Amino acid sequence: MRSHYCTGLDEKDIGKEVTLCGWCNTYRDHGGIIFIDLRDRSGIVQLVFDPKDSQQAHKIASEVRDEYVLVAKGKVRKRGEGLENPKLKTGKIEVLIDELNIENKSLTPPIAVGDESVGEDVRLKYRYLDLRNPRLQEIFITRSKVAQAVRNSLSHLGFLEIETPILTKATPEGARDYLVPSRVHHGEFYALPQSPQLFKQLLMVSGFDKYFQIAKCFRDEDLRLDRQPEFTQIDIEMSFCEQKDVIGVAEEVLKSIFAACGISIQMPFPHYTYNEVMEKYGSDKPDLRYELPLVEVGDLFIDSTNEIFATIAKDSKKNRFKALCVKGGDNFFSRKTLGEAEEFVRKFGAKGLAYLQIKEEGIKGPLVKFIKEENLKTLLDRVGASVGDIIFFGAGAKKVVWDYMGRLRQKVASDMGMIDESVYQFLWVVDFPMFERNDDGSISALHHPFTMPKNLEVQDIEEINSVAYDVVLNGFEIGGGSIRIHKQEIQSKVFELLGISQKEAQDKFSFLLEALQFGAPPHGGIAFGLDRIIMLLCKAHSIRDVIAFPKTQKATCPLTEAPSPANEEQLRELHIKVRETKK
Repeated sequence: MRSHYCTGLDEKDIGKEVTLCGWCNTYRDHGGIIFIDLRDRSGIVQLVFDPKDSQQAHKIASEVRDEYVLVAKGKVRKRGEGLENPKLKTGKIEVLIDELNIENKSLTPPIAVGDESVGEDVRLKYRYLDLRNPRLQEIFITRSKVAQAVRNSLSHLGFLEIETPILTKATPEGARDYLVPSRVHHGEFYALPQSPQLFKQLLMVSGFDKYFQIAKCFRDEDLRLDRQPEFTQIDIEMSFCEQKDVIGVAEEVLKSIFAACGISIQMPFPHYTYNEVMEKYGSDKPDLRYELPLVEVGDLFIDSTNEIFATIAKDSKKNRFKALCVKGGDNFFSRKTLGEAEEFVRKFGAKGLAYLQIKEEGIKGPLVKFIKEENLKTLLDRVGASVGDIIFFGAGAKKVVWDYMGRLRQKVASDMGMIDESVYQFLWVVDFPMFERNDDGSISALHHPFTMPKNLEVQDIEEINSVAYDVVLNGFEIGGGSIRIHKQEIQSKVFELLGISQKEAQDKFSFLLEALQFGAPPHGGIAFGLDRIIMLLCKAHSIRDVIAFPKTQKATCPLTEAPSPANEEQLRELHIKVRETKK
């Protein structure tokens, strides 16, 4: 129906007859001449209705209201002197309309297109209107470009796109499964895949040595800004590879993604071990757009007059004593903001927040009396402190201190405006621990139980590392992967260490364990979080902005009112009885 998109017109089209389609964005009547800003996917162009040129078009235009669907025919002309609109791509031209059709009317919209002051629940209830927002339209144009760039890049590298099942078997991968009851098999359930992990490994056993898929994944877990119950992964697997090969492919894919959006990124990305980033930044996904390192100072408190500090400092294997020097922080932090910082870290397990203020007249703060003078001088040199700075301290159990001091580092950078939002800072985190000890003393796999261990022979299970790697961008993990276990005896040993019995392993993974005995090649891969990448590329407020029809933080859909009860007939067919819970 259309000859051009709205912003496909410019000064070179002056005098041309065109047909445009779209929605009425705004309507203005200026003394008999009507102006309508027509909006389509590309943007906005101004339509002019002058009764001197077409009384019929002018009459129809007078009936138009916001969000009416229009088809307009007319001639492109230059805007009058001084009437250009530099805010619009089409701001130097307009279209004088001689024929107008109202293809469909609209009720008064419950939300104005582009009004982000409206609550998210309302915007998600009317998501089809919310998506008319030019900012959101641009996000999905970018998302489409990125998906195409991924396919082109991986196809060029010889990868085959292969789909894997959605209805599959429940496997322990760190989050709850979404279960789907079987009508045919009484009392049995499918699970929606948390990832295509097992199937992509089976494809390697099948001889497809380079696989990829833009895959839907499902996890029933607590939600936040960068999580959804259903999300999209760029899933990649390859055979006869080492860690460096997978990383090389991953960087090429990311390069193509950002190039499709007009952004050049520097490769290769820097590499840090898991231990390095945890010790220096308190996070396995650190934001390196600012420095603010955590510095270990426990050795300077071993002989502290404070018994608690001394006890913590003496056990350097289990505990940490971290200092965070904030340049210019003494002028920024008031008594009120210091109190707020302490309340913040208490939420993550801190007993308090000690600090030193470096002032012209000397060093002040509650720690001064608990550290020897010579150690105090060493401390200032070690953290690089000078007049006007403030130093925060965290002491206690290693993982707790890493966590709250890492979060404090992020908060300080955000509050003090240290973050350059125009920068894209990538890094690789490698050499992850294979296992982690849970609060109840049990052992679980840090990534997943199919990750190749590096040093399985060591006695201390917590000292075993894995051939695993994460790629981080601006404080978000955007991808992670590993070299997989391809030998059945290694896989069985890992299950044993995880406390998974032979029977349980056979019940849950018999098809994989059997496949590994039929000539499984060495293989590995990586999966990128497509939604997170788009969120960061488009500087969106949350991951929900980059998913066409997302769920709320309570995992509900206001638009369709899902989830919803099933009727009695459906439940009977599935052999399910719903128990009422006490309120």
